[in-house]
Amino acid sequence: QVPEMATAYVLTSPWWKLGALSGALGVMLGAFGAHGLRDKVDQRMLEVWETGNRYHMLHSIMLLLVPLTISPKRSQATSWAGTFFTGGIALFSGSLYAMVLTGNRKLGAITPIGGLSFIMG
Repeated sequence: QVPEMATAYVLTSPWWKLGALSGALGVMLGAFGAHGLRDKVDQRMLEVWETGNRYHMLHSIMLLLVPLTISPKRSQATSWAGTFFTGGIALFSGSLYAMVLTGNRKLGAITPIGGLSFIMG
């Protein structure tokens, strides 16, 4: 059984809150891609959107897990992990979302930086 203080810490952690908000945004963006973009962009761009959304959702879950790994000896490393996951969502998924919405494929050059951020997390 998890002690009450640990549960309270997890639920009040900024990483937990950010992960929950990011996950909610990911659900909304996934629905927008599935329903709002279906007749507006070609199939390849829908696949790009889905890839961005998949990684967005996966790393939102990772953000929810960050507070479970915090201990006095690892708090700095854990904070870095959360920071890199957040940066990866913004850069990797964000660049793919922007590329689909604008049609500017040059934005894909940003995507690998976000991928590196995910790996570093």
